Amino acid sequence: MANIKSQKKRAITNLKRNVAKAGEKTALKTAIKDVLAAVAANDKATATTALNKANSLLDRAITSHIKHGNYVARQKARLSKAVNSIQA
Repeated sequence: MANIKSQKKRAITNLKRNVAKAGEKTALKTAIKDVLAAVAANDKATATTALNKANSLLDRAITSHIKHGNYVARQKARLSKAVNSIQA
């Protein structure tokens, strides 16, 4: 542990942010898995709503610096392609 007061505060703040970002990462992964599960079940309505939620979380991941913009673009394209492949 650091001896300087500002560094002690920074260490505590870093732990808090780490926990918060871990929750956001988990929610993002779960949303992506929900889309893929709905696609596997051939449920277009559920897949569409899950895709909208996943897209929202992916966009938020860019602004909070959790994921890179290219990763988000690739995932959005991949999930959209999967949902559009469902035969209604």
